[in-house]
Amino acid sequence: MSSQATPTLRLMGIGASPGVAVGHAFILDRKRIRTPKLRLAEAEVEPERMRMKTAIDLSDRQLAELKDQITRTEGSDHALILEAHRLMLHDPMLVDEVNRLIVEDHINAEWAVRRVARKIKHLFDNIPDEYFRERRSDVDYVADRIIRNLMGQVVDEEVEVPAQAIVVAHDLSPADASLMSRSGRVAGFVTDLGGQTSHTAIVARARETPAVVGAGRASEQISPGDLVAMDGIRGVILVNPSEEQLSVFREEQRRYQEGERLALTTKDLPATSTDGFRIRLNGNMEFLEEIPSLLAHGAEGIGLYRTEFMFLDRKTAPTEEEHYRAYRQVLEAMGGRPVTIRTLDLGGDKVPGKTKHEKEPNPAMGLRAIRYCLSNRELFRVQLRALLRASVHGNLRLMFPLICGVSELREARSELEACRTELGRAGVPVGKRFPVGIMVETPSAAMIADRLAQEADFFSVGTNDLIQYSLAIDRQNREVAYLYRPLHLSVLRLLEGIVSAAKAANIPVSMCGEMAGDPLYTLVLLALGFDELSMTSGQIPVVKRFIRRVGRTEAVELLRGAMELTTAEEIERYVRMELDRRFAESVEPPPDPEKPEPTAHEATPSDRTTG
Repeated sequence: MSSQATPTLRLMGIGASPGVAVGHAFILDRKRIRTPKLRLAEAEVEPERMRMKTAIDLSDRQLAELKDQITRTEGSDHALILEAHRLMLHDPMLVDEVNRLIVEDHINAEWAVRRVARKIKHLFDNIPDEYFRERRSDVDYVADRIIRNLMGQVVDEEVEVPAQAIVVAHDLSPADASLMSRSGRVAGFVTDLGGQTSHTAIVARARETPAVVGAGRASEQISPGDLVAMDGIRGVILVNPSEEQLSVFREEQRRYQEGERLALTTKDLPATSTDGFRIRLNGNMEFLEEIPSLLAHGAEGIGLYRTEFMFLDRKTAPTEEEHYRAYRQVLEAMGGRPVTIRTLDLGGDKVPGKTKHEKEPNPAMGLRAIRYCLSNRELFRVQLRALLRASVHGNLRLMFPLICGVSELREARSELEACRTELGRAGVPVGKRFPVGIMVETPSAAMIADRLAQEADFFSVGTNDLIQYSLAIDRQNREVAYLYRPLHLSVLRLLEGIVSAAKAANIPVSMCGEMAGDPLYTLVLLALGFDELSMTSGQIPVVKRFIRRVGRTEAVELLRGAMELTTAEEIERYVRMELDRRFAESVEPPPDPEKPEPTAHEATPSDRTTG
């Protein structure tokens, strides 16, 4: 029953794990620690330093125990995050600075930890890469653990979650998210912080639990026991919905669950248009645990395996053996299906052991991805050797990120061949030659796609960056994020040129950006002639359903009409109208009966209204 006496609160966040859930709020208040602030007498300084050391030692033991527990039940990938927290506990940037503040500023350890954590988080704020920027939360987890231990509070208290609970929290630690998901009693997650690559999002997707993250002050605005209806696709949260609103969510939940059921029954059917154009639908992934969900939803392969997580919060770069084991596990788990592994896509300021690099004024356009690898050949070779060794165990495709010119591709391929020769001479088994492709994600690569296509075995279009760079828009900047328009005519023309170049060179062309998984764009991509689309697991059934219900000839006609128009708004309106005309169901869920659909501005994270 909804609470009619309480006005409905509508919140917006980021849809991080698909699905619709309705349940009563369970507030997990892990974050709210009141940090005491005390000035120390000179005689209290040394005992305070010892108190700090004791808290770190205790925190380390707790994390080791948690890591063992999660490894036994969840596998090793999520446990790696806890190992990264242990490393952070002993990082001189944290420990030395806390001790310095205790000694020089005569402040208590809790206050010093909080100040240093704030300073470290500020460094993360300036990282352009979303994945690494999300690691700010790791700093909080570690700082909170130390402070709780300093204050003698209970840490890692077992949480008894009621059945069908919507867990609401400021943020969730990897341990909390993993252990609660495993309980099977969580209907959904809502967090104030986080993005698509936050721990909560990754764990929720792996467990197929609906999640909305980055919802602003949701944990303050939602009370224990409130009825919560949430949509993990659109990022919508309704607190104490009316009966009518609840009815809409229940219907949407039923439709989603029915879609999931159909997805399981049709997962092995090909994504083929009614006139016979075949598109392969692949999955994007970071962790091994995501593979069962991808396969259950019909993924025919891995279109993008991000390897950056291996470099997360470490003091040293991963060894060749660590790389090899990770790649081998994924290749074997996919059982001969193609697995596209992207080489390191980071800048030097995030690579372990390179934190003292001079700060770049604009890291997003600086020494990162393939540029960084070609400037640090040994680090690059470690990954390439491991990939060559792992290729024995499956159907590997290798992909270089941020290729802007032919010279970079030639250099990267040359390194790969040098590693192949080196391993061969050492008698190390290496698989047969595998396709080597590139990410097309800059206007420069798009403009010379015809030349790149002569030397690459495949293209994969990274639309997130391609659109951002083409339209000169920082998606993280709320002031201009609304200008990010995948159906901008310039973007369509770039995509048309990339596909055309690939077809002329007779190489496959895929897309692995967010655009690939949004059904609004499916017919446009079908018309353009993409051979493969790669997305998260929950998006695969919907995209497949659209492809299987239309002819490519029809889609080409739609695209031709769209490209006659001029503005992104006109094109988007036209595409939506044509989709509605062709399909009985809309690409969007039914609207909230009491609230118009959010505009582009309203749909940005943490905007909220009451209804």
